[in-house]
Amino acid sequence: MLLVPLYEHPADRPEDWELLIRSAGRLHSVVLNPDSGPGRAPDEGFADVCARLRDAGVTVLGYVDTDYGRRPHGEVVRDLLRHRDWYATDGAFLDQAAADPELLPHYGRLAVSARAAGARTLVLNHGVHPHPGYVGLADLLVTFEGPWDAYRDAAAAPPAWTADHPARTFCHLVYAVPPGAPAAELAAVRRAGVHCAVPGTGAHPWGTLPNALEAAG
Repeated sequence: MLLVPLYEHPADRPEDWELLIRSAGRLHSVVLNPDSGPGRAPDEGFADVCARLRDAGVTVLGYVDTDYGRRPHGEVVRDLLRHRDWYATDGAFLDQAAADPELLPHYGRLAVSARAAGARTLVLNHGVHPHPGYVGLADLLVTFEGPWDAYRDAAAAPPAWTADHPARTFCHLVYAVPPGAPAAELAAVRRAGVHCAVPGTGAHPWGTLPNALEAAG
């Protein structure tokens, strides 16, 4: 299954959003990120694609930056509520999540707040394998985010504790992936039941669709 973070405005890339909606059956979820979060005011373009994705049965995750635990709890909750009220998101994607055990209580409180704000699906993007205590807080942990070269050369075996949980608990997000690269196969071998592999590079790789959807489209 594909978790797709498409950080482009629907007015700028309408064909990409249309392809996402047509590909609903292949999607785990789509991350909605109008402006490094919900933005300062509702955006009609994002509201429209969000409604169409939900109608197609796709979980829409509101993007919220947590700054590795440094961002105040109240600011995170404000963004969660804006996503809910403006776009009726049914999930939350908490980015830049800490991985160490000392911040487990902080993320535990954020998880409770996210559920209270209507997040039926909660994703924590650590980008690395975190302390196993985080598994109990979310539905999905992003345990790799980085370029294809690093992913290709990474150690194949995940930490032993991951074997205690189903593959659908883990997600790998890979960018700068060349056409034909076996990213999906590597994700499966490394027990990540959800993944996304895009060709985008540089500071803004998540403005491109997954290679798998582009090939099918």
